[in-house]
Amino acid sequence: MGDRLKIQLKRIYESPERGDGYRMLIDRLWPRGISKARARLDEWNKTLAPSPSLRKWFHEQKTGYDEFSARYLRELQQHEAALRRVRKISETKKVTLLYASKDRERNHARVLFEALKNL
Repeated sequence: MGDRLKIQLKRIYESPERGDGYRMLIDRLWPRGISKARARLDEWNKTLAPSPSLRKWFHEQKTGYDEFSARYLRELQQHEAALRRVRKISETKKVTLLYASKDRERNHARVLFEALKNL
């Protein structure tokens, strides 16, 4: 079933492309310097973003990615319906999860992507 999912990750600062499909911003805060027109979003999903307290903790720690991932996964368990809805969309069309983090490897989008794959 996991191979039917069409999900990709992309920084919001990269140009929108025709092949992005359903563009979903998954940050709680609007990214600096991006207009709504430039973002070309289908959805801004704040529900699946890390809580403000977890986001703040992660940015203060700088070294606690594994702990952040575990805490964020626990938060995501409270939003199973929202996760299932995104997964359902990705079964019929590509979903591009958009995030603002400069770090492409250690960010909440990667954790969310894995959670969706393992749902």
